[in-house]
Amino acid sequence: MKMYGYYGSPMGWGGFAMMALTMVLFWGGVVALVVVLLRKVPHAGSAHRILEERLAKGDIDAEEFERVRRTLDSR
Repeated sequence: MKMYGYYGSPMGWGGFAMMALTMVLFWGGVVALVVVLLRKVPHAGSAHRILEERLAKGDIDAEEFERVRRTLDSR
């Protein structure tokens, strides 16, 4: 029984390039999705919390609170 040497991959360089490109696109999509989701989540030191604190201290009245809150929500 004669054994023949096996050189290279059966998919060749084109298949390897497509596999690498697909991996880059996949992980790029995952990173982009995480970035988009993190931008939508309000942060702990958010402007809403500061606005609520100013209302509680009496720095602003309820009318100004609502006006500024609507402005923040529209962003």
